[in-house]
Amino acid sequence: MGTTSLTPVVVSEASQVGQARRAAARLADGPAFSDKVRGRVAVIATELATNLARYGSNGRLFLQSVHASDRAYIEMLAIDSGPGIQDIHRSLQDGVSTGGTPGTGLGAIRRMSDDFDIYSAPGRGTLVLSRVNARHRSGQPPAYEWAAISTPAPGETICGDVWRAAEENGGLAVMIADGLGHGPSAAEASNRAATLFDESSAEGPSPSAFCTRAHPLLMGSRGAALAIANVSASGRVKYAGVGNIAGALVGEMRIQGLASQNGTIGVVTRAAREVEYDWPDRGVLIMHSDGLSNRWSLDAHQGLASRHPAVIAGVLYRDCLRGRDDATIVVVKKGTQRTARR
Repeated sequence: MGTTSLTPVVVSEASQVGQARRAAARLADGPAFSDKVRGRVAVIATELATNLARYGSNGRLFLQSVHASDRAYIEMLAIDSGPGIQDIHRSLQDGVSTGGTPGTGLGAIRRMSDDFDIYSAPGRGTLVLSRVNARHRSGQPPAYEWAAISTPAPGETICGDVWRAAEENGGLAVMIADGLGHGPSAAEASNRAATLFDESSAEGPSPSAFCTRAHPLLMGSRGAALAIANVSASGRVKYAGVGNIAGALVGEMRIQGLASQNGTIGVVTRAAREVEYDWPDRGVLIMHSDGLSNRWSLDAHQGLASRHPAVIAGVLYRDCLRGRDDATIVVVKKGTQRTARR
């Protein structure tokens, strides 16, 4: 089952670089990660934070420790709204440095990362992704690659949204639960749904059956909006949603909205309707809570649809955040579509 611990660090000045490095090192301070991995994570976090402090605007470094199926990794995603990078190719060359840091800028980050991607648009900012695996991954890449960002409402330390992802037999299940309101009471409701998901397999129950089973488990709580998608190895998508979780399959030619129905799991609902969809060519599955605006478009960002799911999630989070509620976005692509730069 996919579990994650996210730490967002605001980086607007050099004094916050050390805070970012220490936060990243803490995430990697566990039995899954070796001393060598922890060292790489610390250097990468320092480089990313230094770039944000020197060149970014509204810079944030999202740090996550993710454990899913047979893989564990530290994900570091630097997001800013600065001037952007005019020549990405040159910025990745050795010798082009942020200066005064242990490595040599973006080139060092790319070398030390197991997954790396960068996306920048003049006048709109830059995103840099680095993932460092707990151990070397051998064999075939996973059938689906996914990423998520989930943050609490302003003034809260606990997020009322919960997301999960689980891989099994070439398939993937993704769930988002949004407890009503925000804070600990909202989290208590959504965590009940997460517990049910953790106890299920990636192949079942079906999305509609999951919603049916979740309803009595959430009774007595605030209740939650809930959506779940099961993606088979062949690319068929079964989806059911209750409440205001948004879902869409984005293809080259069109966007297919995923149908949810009114109601609140644990409070007032009826049998969830399950709908099946085909995975489109070069498709991207996007699911998010109402902390993000529905008015997003990948077409508004040239080349974004081809990027790593974490970069797509980061751009939409940066540009479409409502800013007054918990916010969660999950992005999924087929493994054969992975275009992360190494």
